[in-house]
Amino acid sequence: MATPFLGEFVGTTVLIIFGNGVVANSLLKGSKAEGAGWLNIIAGWAVAVLMGVFASVALGGQGDLNPAVTFAKMLNGGYAAGEAITLMLVQIAGGVLGGCITWLFFRGHWEITEDKGVKLAVFCTGPAIRNYSQNLICEIIATFMLIFSVFAMFSKNVGAMSPGYGPYMVAVLIFGLGACLGGTTGYALNPARDLGPRIAHAICPIAGKGDSDWSYSWVPIVGPMIGGLAAFVVSKGLGII
Repeated sequence: MATPFLGEFVGTTVLIIFGNGVVANSLLKGSKAEGAGWLNIIAGWAVAVLMGVFASVALGGQGDLNPAVTFAKMLNGGYAAGEAITLMLVQIAGGVLGGCITWLFFRGHWEITEDKGVKLAVFCTGPAIRNYSQNLICEIIATFMLIFSVFAMFSKNVGAMSPGYGPYMVAVLIFGLGACLGGTTGYALNPARDLGPRIAHAICPIAGKGDSDWSYSWVPIVGPMIGGLAAFVVSKGLGII
């Protein structure tokens, strides 16, 4: 039953349950972790990526969990175009399911959380300072650093990692990106991570929710895809891949 498509769907669902979950845990009223702060959130996202990758690989995927990663790997010959597009779509679908499960898990806390922006922040990213061109630059650079670093870690020039070790290194990278570059836009890095749960926010009957901020939604889609393209070009040019 294991297939790349099932692996990416389930892996991305797991990613979002953990990732949106740590944000909800840290922000929603009445949660025992309310106010836990940014370090708790980025630590939770590191675990989210780790568990998502393991779930994906266990079910036949490569642990991309991210259309920008899949796109960069396609450019490098890792996927045919049709396969890559299908993988991207199932990643987004996994993001929707993960977002819906987040809503279900935290029922009771939506009602007592008054801030509509906080509720939206559980599901998707938003900028600290809204400036679309600057926000786009931040997402491009942060995603470039993600994918360039992944290419470097798995480069033939570095040498083979022990089996199962790679996902831990990627999790450390996610924690580091959050600590170093995450404060401007919430470091989406991943169209599926942002668009899928944003759709879930739009369709789930979340008590007292506001709009889903579709005017910003293109930034965490376009920025990571450009960042993935740039990471491929630079990595190829430097001989890392």
